[in-house]
Amino acid sequence: MIKMVDENFQYFYQEKGFGPAIDSRPVPRAKIEYYQGRLPNKLLEYWDAYGFGGYGNGLIWMTDPDEYADVLSAWLYPTRLHATDKFYVIGRTAFGELIVWGAKTGPSLTIHSVRGMIFPSDKSRWMSEGKGDLLLGNWIGGMQRSLLEQNDEGDKPLFDRALKELGPLGHDEMYGFVPALAMGGPCRLDHLKKVKAVEHLMFLAQLGEPQIMLDIVKETKDRGLWK
Repeated sequence: MIKMVDENFQYFYQEKGFGPAIDSRPVPRAKIEYYQGRLPNKLLEYWDAYGFGGYGNGLIWMTDPDEYADVLSAWLYPTRLHATDKFYVIGRTAFGELIVWGAKTGPSLTIHSVRGMIFPSDKSRWMSEGKGDLLLGNWIGGMQRSLLEQNDEGDKPLFDRALKELGPLGHDEMYGFVPALAMGGPCRLDHLKKVKAVEHLMFLAQLGEPQIMLDIVKETKDRGLWK
């Protein structure tokens, strides 16, 4: 029986059915020590206990930020976001959506690589109050399969069908559309292939400057509608 670090992870792993982990790799102690003070202690506890691995049969992955540093730079450098914080990729979906943590802003960016969109979310107030662990726990405990999915042209989820058709993913793989949607490819199962994640994400980043979407929380605060 796997030991549960906390209730949030237990809820994610057992109640929501994201366990067991697949293709899990242990995290070296030196890496955990390096990221102390850069990432939440709670995340480092997860790394130490469970390593870097996939959950929900590979729908979501806990990632090594070092492996995605160049990918993150490729996506953020053309935008106004790149100099606003020190960012790290802490998670990735089977379809290449990146969950990005900011040292000052917390879980503040989600990169939808398939569509070339970046969704910011203002978490700086919580971070300034020392609530990084709380935000991290909420991310794990609040994980929803539907929000991690990629739907096809008929608005039907693709993951289970891709898993059956193409086989399970390794830690360095994702399901990618060929040709890419940004190049006019169709959003269908028969155009999905198993590809190397880093290489494919770098390719997608070169297809055009990403579109930064509206931060609803920040917009609401700026308008004085929410304190």
